[in-house]
Amino acid sequence: MTDVRSTETPDADQAATWWRHAVVYQIYPRSFADADGDGLGDIPGILSRVDYLASLGIDAVWLSPFYPSALADGGYDVANYRNVDPRLGTLDDFDALVAALHARGIKVIVDIVPNHTSDEHEWFEEALAAGRGSAARERYIFREGKGPDGSEPPTDWLSVFGGPAWQQVEDGQWYFHHFAKEQPDLNWDNPEVREDFLKTLRFWSDRGVDGFRIDVAHMLTKDLTEPLPTREELALLPIDGNHPITDRDDVHEIYAEWRALFDSYDPPRTAVAEAWVPSHRVPRYASPESLGQAFNFDLLEADFDAAQFRRIVSDNLALAAESGSSSTWVLSNHDVVRHPTRYGLPPAPADSTSPTRHGGDWLINGGDEAQLDRPGGLRRAKAATLFLLALPGSAYLYQGEELGLHEVADIPEEERQDPTFFRTGGAEIGRDGCRVPLPWTASGPSLGFGSSGAHLPQPGWFRDVAVELQDADPASTLSLYRRALALRHELQTAEQLEWIDTGRDDVLWFRRPNGWQVVTNFGTDPFDLPADVEVVLSSDGGDRVVPGEATVWIAPAR
Repeated sequence: MTDVRSTETPDADQAATWWRHAVVYQIYPRSFADADGDGLGDIPGILSRVDYLASLGIDAVWLSPFYPSALADGGYDVANYRNVDPRLGTLDDFDALVAALHARGIKVIVDIVPNHTSDEHEWFEEALAAGRGSAARERYIFREGKGPDGSEPPTDWLSVFGGPAWQQVEDGQWYFHHFAKEQPDLNWDNPEVREDFLKTLRFWSDRGVDGFRIDVAHMLTKDLTEPLPTREELALLPIDGNHPITDRDDVHEIYAEWRALFDSYDPPRTAVAEAWVPSHRVPRYASPESLGQAFNFDLLEADFDAAQFRRIVSDNLALAAESGSSSTWVLSNHDVVRHPTRYGLPPAPADSTSPTRHGGDWLINGGDEAQLDRPGGLRRAKAATLFLLALPGSAYLYQGEELGLHEVADIPEEERQDPTFFRTGGAEIGRDGCRVPLPWTASGPSLGFGSSGAHLPQPGWFRDVAVELQDADPASTLSLYRRALALRHELQTAEQLEWIDTGRDDVLWFRRPNGWQVVTNFGTDPFDLPADVEVVLSSDGGDRVVPGEATVWIAPAR
């Protein structure tokens, strides 16, 4: 048996540490609910659904970007960090939403996108107008090109979304964009950039925001001192704190300033880092001197496999103890193929390193149903979800997973929006399939999303999983989530976990300190339980047995 313990003290101030065990529900605002009928989800739409959110039993809502944006990257190209996109509402609407969520005991987390702005941000427009050598251009990363006339980019680096990572402007200089060309990277060596983001964090904190999710938190600081490496050389450089463009140690100087600001509030504002870094580098972001918590994406990248799940849990609880934080657990979000579909497809190749590409061939080929075990994928997804929700730490849920939504594959090319699809010529299908607007009703022009159409097409099978159909069905996925989240408050105590030997490689059993036990059968043969246990929740039936590909929760002995 293995006992994994954290450094948390039992008398920790709950007001300051609510995030350690929180269930956070991610809302992608443009696809959640549309109040004004323009086909785009908005803040009033979310406000109209706060009772639904409360009925789930979540602790917090994380709002993906709702700021003014040209939507070159789904809102992650921010034109103004201290306002609401007028298509999504107003600051008054935002304040009303925060008040309504707080009235129901739900915290509010907002997305901060500090690596880059939109090319429509006033700073970037000023930089283009000001020209070479100006203070305005020093807020971004501008360089002269190569070649006798400067017509070649400074390096041969590629953007994450495909194509070159440099874009030439009218006067001949080039600017760096790690993502789309509409997302110029900021220069975090510039004190003006640092001060402006502190102003942004104060702005939202003063409006009652409880915490922040930091987009690509590992990429802000860069060292682009000449000579710059080639693309091949860059790929071979170690991630050791001195890499030119990722996971540099000096990024934590920024987060130390942010932490001081967060801690100036009572209770302190929280933060969680989206940091795609090697595991041993994660504690730096999760330390109390830095952001305080960091996403753990390991389960999101794993197959439905007992050995992988056990190793990931043990490793990440140890990392959380090292940082003094709590772990985070996530199976789906706005950037990856939804987990019922991932689990319904053959396992990803051993050399696959990106969850966005798990199922990529299936999506590119039009979502061939012959390759997808749709019922099996949902069955495994529910089992994995109950396993995740029973773990110590916080859990992040993505809108629609409580309905058992699969990925939407059949989106016509002319209706796609993700820049990845267009910049790779369709070689990478992109993330539109997990961002399709939710089905609230089984009928209507957009299945209850709004009074007209939806900005991404909803498939016909969405009707069968609509909220109104699942709401009163005790056997629905929605009902399972609600029961699990209600029970989770009893299950979550100290951050400890004890593994129990099952005699089978495909069955995991663990016990929490207060006596709750969880058994997950990753295999297909049923697993017998002792006669004296009380199963209070099961992902797929079962009382004295755990069916194949299922999870059960066992209550403490009375």
